[in-house]
Amino acid sequence: MRLKQPVERFLFWTPKVLCILFALFVSVLALDVFGQGYGFWGTALALLIHLIPTGIIVAVLVISWHREWLAAVVFIVAGILYLFSTLQHLDWVLAISGPLWLIGVLFMVSWLYRRKLRAGS
Repeated sequence: MRLKQPVERFLFWTPKVLCILFALFVSVLALDVFGQGYGFWGTALALLIHLIPTGIIVAVLVISWHREWLAAVVFIVAGILYLFSTLQHLDWVLAISGPLWLIGVLFMVSWLYRRKLRAGS
């Protein structure tokens, strides 16, 4: 696939780069297990459990390389589910759901734009 226009490159790479940055952000949040006073194995298990969302994000990113519409649906739905699970904490909603929705919308726009280009050629 050749991305000729700057808009195509932007729409192709922006959601993927933001997805990687979001996975890194969620991974940093998992580091709070080190201050909990667990033993070695307890900390290792807690870290593994806290990194499950990162693994899911990376899996969706891998799938998104060929199925952008699927990534759009997953990220938008995940943002909605997170919104309803933490209604008491508006700052958490903005920090987690906001980027999920943005990434999902960008994947959707990218998919629709590339689909329109394929239909026109």
